[in-house]
Amino acid sequence: MDTKILLPNNETYKEAREIIRSGGIVAFPTETVYGLGADAENSEAIKKIFIAKGRPQDNPLIVHISKKEDFFKVGKNITNICKALMDFMPGPITLIVDKNENISKEATAGLDTVGIRIPENKIARDFIESTGKFIAAPSANTSSRPSPTTAKHVYEDMNGKIPLIIDGGSCDIGIESTVVDTRGDKARIHRPGRITFEMIEEKLGKGNVEIAKLGEKAISPGMKYKHYAPKCAMELHFRKETALDACNRLKNEGRRPILIALDKYIEFDPHIAMGKNSVDYANRLFDSLRDAEKQSDYIIAIAPDDDEVGRSVLNRIEKSCGGNIVK
Repeated sequence: MDTKILLPNNETYKEAREIIRSGGIVAFPTETVYGLGADAENSEAIKKIFIAKGRPQDNPLIVHISKKEDFFKVGKNITNICKALMDFMPGPITLIVDKNENISKEATAGLDTVGIRIPENKIARDFIESTGKFIAAPSANTSSRPSPTTAKHVYEDMNGKIPLIIDGGSCDIGIESTVVDTRGDKARIHRPGRITFEMIEEKLGKGNVEIAKLGEKAISPGMKYKHYAPKCAMELHFRKETALDACNRLKNEGRRPILIALDKYIEFDPHIAMGKNSVDYANRLFDSLRDAEKQSDYIIAIAPDDDEVGRSVLNRIEKSCGGNIVK
């Protein structure tokens, strides 16, 4: 199979529509990361996503829609909590609700719930709208690899496996959407993201938001312990001193370490500077992991600042290194 990379335009959307409607899969950009989409009502199409990614079928997908009125065609039993959080849509948030019967159980890993998202990215919404379908999509990478934030990343993992990548440039945010279970008396965050705990609490009121614990049954993507992993070894450090010590020790042992950290912590070469703040760190994280694994055999990462966005970035780094953490 030849994998095309095409810029977004009417002809590209026409080709994408034909692929989706014939039961195929298409990679497309969002503001968070690139998605790998198929018709959410077509079980055979959904199976192709799992095959392309090498993804376990017990890991549910998110259903992407282009407008709010479609939310009620995908989900049901919509709570007041859900309705309040829909104010963040379109945007980087996924809301978990009970699913309607038309949505494939393959898309939801056999669960009776579904995560629904309306991307802020206009190319994503135009693509979805052009298909006339609800699009189930995980990130467009090989399972457990760093999520793709450019069409090039998708091509690295998916060349020969999918027919089409819609090239929308670099993703604005760089980490996946916040996932919130809205079915109970409180909103329950299963995956942190750019829509933060504090933002959700401000919307719902104090005491109305909680965070799911690691190890709970996966009802959303991103809940596996090891995820977003580079091909080489990786450590997370919370202090600059221990990180630099590790870099120097590994170098003396004949290894090829590389440091990734905010600009203010860069005191080792080679390094990848992650910018001035947590927003920069989020935007560059997955691209930097893919770049670092090509330059080195050991990644040393210094944690971002302990702020709202930084905690979401930290969630990804902790999964990237599989618990290899030095505090």
